[in-house]
Amino acid sequence: MKFYEEKIDSRRVFEGKMINVRVDRVRLPDGKESTREVVDHPGAVVIVPVLGEKILFVEQYRYPIEQVLLELPAGKLDPGESPEECAKRELEEETGYKAKKLSYLGKIFTTPGFTTEVIHIFAAEDLEKTAQNTDPDEFIDVKEVSIEEALSLLKNAEIEDSKTICALTRFFFAKGVIR
Repeated sequence: MKFYEEKIDSRRVFEGKMINVRVDRVRLPDGKESTREVVDHPGAVVIVPVLGEKILFVEQYRYPIEQVLLELPAGKLDPGESPEECAKRELEEETGYKAKKLSYLGKIFTTPGFTTEVIHIFAAEDLEKTAQNTDPDEFIDVKEVSIEEALSLLKNAEIEDSKTICALTRFFFAKGVIR
């Protein structure tokens, strides 16, 4: 492969509960050596929950950027968990709804220049109300937003969360709302 970089060695420099960080020494395509700093992430899901003519969003404070964001429900994969199982779990935990129909809309690489994170995108339809069951350190408000308003928020760059932007775009293309 023309652009392939061969790993020579790797050293873990941080191990956390959500991410690990390593520094790899690589051989470049021209034979020279360089280093790559990599954030290892277990992967995640994002869900577009459709409730009639509305989409369920979650609003929560994001500490790293010190602001509240309007996002689609999402979460990281647990060890051994499939993306579909994770989507079902996270949807119910964050919104208090189960989906009778779950459709896979593809995946995205969040920032492939430094992390292994991949986010799988799902649409959740035919929702059934259960109970919200957030993690002890999660404080979330569920917001019902009309499909028209969600499209407007997307068009007007009022949604700033990248996974939400990507998931809504994939969903709207899949439904023929945008071409």
